[in-house]
Amino acid sequence: METTFDKFITSNPKRKEKFDKEYNDFLLSEFILEKMESQRVSVRTLAKQAGVSPTVIQKIRTKNAERINFRTFTSVLNSLGYKINIVKI
Repeated sequence: METTFDKFITSNPKRKEKFDKEYNDFLLSEFILEKMESQRVSVRTLAKQAGVSPTVIQKIRTKNAERINFRTFTSVLNSLGYKINIVKI
């Protein structure tokens, strides 16, 4: 059975593309937030460890990370003890 949400998303390819992108941004932000909380790392501490400004961390935390480059993002992840693994699907 197709839900109202399914109809809303699938009725417009651009809307689906936008949703998928924003959802991925949301997941990345939530991952960073959860790791910061579980490790009790502040914005300033993480920024210092990653070699970025606290503003960059705030952008990631507020799901406004669309302009954060890959190198910066991987630096933040590495500072939290994680790395990105690219796998062919």
